[in-house]
Amino acid sequence: MSGPEDRARRTLADAPADLLLDRLAAELAQSCGITSAELYQVDYRLAGLLPLGGGEPITGPGHPAWRCFDHQEPVVSDGTGWFPVGMRGERRGVLRLSPLPADPAALGELDAIATALGHELAAVAASTDVYLTARRTRRLTLAAEIQWELLPGRSRIRPSFSLAGQLEPAYAVRGDGFDWSDDGHRLWLSVINGSGEGVAASMLTSLATHALRNARRADLGLADQAALTDQAIYALHRGEQHLSALLLELDLATGTMTVVDAGSPRLLRLRDGEVSEQVLEKQFPLGMFEGTDYQAQQFQLRRGDRLFVVSDGVVDAVANQVKYGETALDRFLRRTGPMEPLDAVRSLIGDLRAYVGGDLVDDAVVVCLDWLGPQP
Repeated sequence: MSGPEDRARRTLADAPADLLLDRLAAELAQSCGITSAELYQVDYRLAGLLPLGGGEPITGPGHPAWRCFDHQEPVVSDGTGWFPVGMRGERRGVLRLSPLPADPAALGELDAIATALGHELAAVAASTDVYLTARRTRRLTLAAEIQWELLPGRSRIRPSFSLAGQLEPAYAVRGDGFDWSDDGHRLWLSVINGSGEGVAASMLTSLATHALRNARRADLGLADQAALTDQAIYALHRGEQHLSALLLELDLATGTMTVVDAGSPRLLRLRDGEVSEQVLEKQFPLGMFEGTDYQAQQFQLRRGDRLFVVSDGVVDAVANQVKYGETALDRFLRRTGPMEPLDAVRSLIGDLRAYVGGDLVDDAVVVCLDWLGPQP
């Protein structure tokens, strides 16, 4: 005989892309007596949990839904269960279920079912807009739509590293972006500090992102990845448009980081509670000149090191004609030590919003990488 978890997994696998929650709710009602099920997805700003079926978002940080999202573990409150929905470190939201079965062992099965829902949401993302649309509190600009479609996700976890990134202003972001990939032996990370405005800026970042992916998938070294992308941008724009980028490749067996700094965003390291800027050899932005010869450099990470990549929009955020500045940034980064990377990124963006009194005006990108050490 199959248990509720097996039946729920089969139900999700067989459900039409737009009816995952409906079919899952019907199965849980039959097998577990759960009469109310709702999916809450985190919005693009990482500021609200939005119900798929419509209604008021959950924004209060002390709410059980946010405790579940932040700690990535089930939370039970007043007979209602909240279960994290995600996959491989990518947090999508929470699943609310009530009433809960009397058997305490059922919590583990429901937690696994919520994870299975996260995997199915990722699997159907390209075939329906239902879940993407429900994550929005307002319409995205066209430029922001292009940028979000380029992203690999907002968080990633493997035994040797944990990674997260965020773009702001989320609903109107223009040229900033990031990308990552890993093959179990190496982690590649690129962060782009775009130039220009609107769709033109997002199209330039799109060209750079796809050129970097093309070079990476051809197994080119980091310097050659930069050179190929530089040539692609120059061939189209003849130096009239260019962008800054930071390219990183981490050897997961040794912690050796290889870097190409093409006029890049800042790279900061948090080690033993102290923040320092990683000194890099500045090279020309991508697409500025024809045939630029890029050089890679290396430095060594220690187990427990945390790296932040921040674009100009973070340090240059202005309130009352006063910049947020490097001192405030360093002080805040020191406080993120106990946080998971996504929580650190979300907290920093929240601090910036509080500083400027609303959404940021200039684009800002924040990426956080924890090196947890080589794994057997």
